[in-house]
Amino acid sequence: MIKGVEVITLCGSTRFTREMLLKEWELTKQGKVVMGWCVLPSNHDSDGSEVDHHLAEKEGVQDILDEMHKRKIDLSDRVHILNIGGYIGEGTANEITYAKSQGKGVTFEEG
Repeated sequence: MIKGVEVITLCGSTRFTREMLLKEWELTKQGKVVMGWCVLPSNHDSDGSEVDHHLAEKEGVQDILDEMHKRKIDLSDRVHILNIGGYIGEGTANEITYAKSQGKGVTFEEG
């Protein structure tokens, strides 16, 4: 914690970016420091085309972004998993395992 302020990393599938951004807004209004993944405008892609959910893979930076997300978990008091429709993908499962291995609290929110 940073001087009594809870620090949270949001985790979940990038297919639920809208829900993640809404949750970040909600938690921030509660006075929490919230970190999630790096989000681009919905109409941006490096080649000017519409973004899909696998832009990091397309640009060859998935490993870098995964590592940065682990660093965010390292800085957090807990991770909060958005489990929309019961879906937890491989990346989110890996983040849960990593968070637990680092002694971080893990909370789940069904949606």
